[in-house]
Amino acid sequence: MTDATLPDRPTYRYVDLTKIGDARYKATNRRGGVLPIGEGDDPDFTPVELLLAAIAGCTAIDVEYITRKRAVAESFSVRAEGDKVRDENGNHMTNLRLIFDVTFPDGEAGDAARENLPDAIAKSRDRICTVSRTVALGSPVEMVQSSEVE
Repeated sequence: MTDATLPDRPTYRYVDLTKIGDARYKATNRRGGVLPIGEGDDPDFTPVELLLAAIAGCTAIDVEYITRKRAVAESFSVRAEGDKVRDENGNHMTNLRLIFDVTFPDGEAGDAARENLPDAIAKSRDRICTVSRTVALGSPVEMVQSSEVE
């Protein structure tokens, strides 16, 4: 697809993937950001790691937007984890979990942010985070050759 043939709608998102070596690719977004992707034999992120990063990143941004209305976190980290399995359903991830480690400053504002943190996490999980909501709800992935795209 050329830029002229891309859909012109505010909901449309895309990433282009280009081969840069044996089992190595670069993902490029519409703003020119580049992210290397590999199979795990080098420092590049694997597709599964990118999925985990996308889930963690989406939720972290949501939670930060909500809690920083009360106080800016002094530290904020999230671990995304799960098990990659192969079973009768093919390869997939199970036991997906995010572990938040967030520290707010002492004082009234920090106390308010700490108190609000569980609700912010729940809102992201249940309603706001597009990535984890898509994984949780499931969405078919259509795969076609470029010659089949209208």
